[in-house]
Amino acid sequence: MNDLYDRELRAHAAGGYSSPGAIFPYTAGFKGSAETGREAAEAINKKLGRLQRLVLGAVKGRGRYGLTPEEGADILDIDRVSVQPRFSELKALGLVKDSGQRRVNPSSRKRAVVWVLAGFAPDKGGDL
Repeated sequence: MNDLYDRELRAHAAGGYSSPGAIFPYTAGFKGSAETGREAAEAINKKLGRLQRLVLGAVKGRGRYGLTPEEGADILDIDRVSVQPRFSELKALGLVKDSGQRRVNPSSRKRAVVWVLAGFAPDKGGDL
């Protein structure tokens, strides 16, 4: 956890990830020094735990097949911009991992990471 804490302190000093006294992934993060990003992160913090639980439940429900953030947003019927950052937080908490697989997002036709519960992640592959 020291690595995560040190990385967060460096990121905050550089103007990113979370507000003073708020440590990512326990609070929503943001990048850069724009006040709008900070305000959005602070606003989502009120529902952060609930959103993380919903996303984690959706990942768990898909088992080894996993899901992309866009698939998660569709399953949960929640806007992707509220869902996608939760995957980064859950990854930082060690709860989900990159499966090493990619699937194409219908909206963009771009490949996306397929996330699985940490127990389903390959020994080698994603997150390398």
